[in-house]
Amino acid sequence: MHAIRKLFTAIGNRIRAIIDFFYPPFRRWFSPQLFRYAACGVSNLGFNLVLFFIAHNFLFAQELVDVFGIVTLTSHMAALLITFPISLMTGFLLQKYVTFTASQLRGGIQLVRYFSVVMLNLLINYAGLKLLIEIVGFWATPSKMVVDIICAIVSYLCQKYFTFKK
Repeated sequence: MHAIRKLFTAIGNRIRAIIDFFYPPFRRWFSPQLFRYAACGVSNLGFNLVLFFIAHNFLFAQELVDVFGIVTLTSHMAALLITFPISLMTGFLLQKYVTFTASQLRGGIQLVRYFSVVMLNLLINYAGLKLLIEIVGFWATPSKMVVDIICAIVSYLCQKYFTFKK
């Protein structure tokens, strides 16, 4: 286990060095930690979208998916079920080993807290989209943008002061 942690730390240090290389033009607007958080988040989002696209279009071929004869899922829901745990773990590892490296909390505690923040964001997404689209009557895409901005702010604050607190 110690060797794996050491490997993740070394990889995290390399990724942090790459991100920090691009930081100087943004130092007037962002702290290094916020810049790393954004870079890791955007990278993980892009990775998740690529995985989702591959799973939806090629793995499940946009067809209904029979799950053990119990339930049938649409290909996009099946793709979500496949990609969510992967992006959850990559997001956690990026935040733990690249962005919030000073936290002394144990990794298991951080993972449970990270998962709870992800679930909070899922709830905010659901409630925010319900409110903005179905009750207020806003268009879906601008509503999603507003909710994503709210989630990004909530997530950063939760990760900094709860999940990976010093």
